Amino acid sequence: MIRLYKVVATSLFWMGIAAQVCAAEPMPDHSMAERGRYIAQVSGCNDCHTSGYLLNDGNVPTAQWLKGDSFGWRGPWGTTYPPNLRIFVSNMSEDEWVITAKSLKRRPPMPWFNLNAMSEPDLRALYQFIRSLGEPGQPAPAYLPPGEEPKTPYALFP
Repeated sequence: MIRLYKVVATSLFWMGIAAQVCAAEPMPDHSMAERGRYIAQVSGCNDCHTSGYLLNDGNVPTAQWLKGDSFGWRGPWGTTYPPNLRIFVSNMSEDEWVITAKSLKRRPPMPWFNLNAMSEPDLRALYQFIRSLGEPGQPAPAYLPPGEEPKTPYALFP
């Protein structure tokens, strides 16, 4: 009986360790990542955050998606650049991403209010997709305040 107790206790111990390891490093859910891919496409994330996406009718290899862009958006707020979303989420947990996405506010033309309105399951799927894309690449250029001339191509808002 004591031997059986030791076997059960040891098994429970290792199951607890395994559960902690799995909780610390969740495996990507491929069906969630596929849903995230769909969300990125239909909600227009690639339009700004993937270089050349709009000009090529969306025909950009997935390996290049969401790496940001050096094309600026200039207006009374200054010049903004679509950031590299792979870098943006790289040091966030999924829960941190959901909290950030629900409260994010940014300069134009980012439709942050649409991101704020996304459901939690959609945000989690988008996170899974972004994290599945691989190497993050380089950061986009930094924001320029009003009056500072961009060195990259840009669109001018009235």
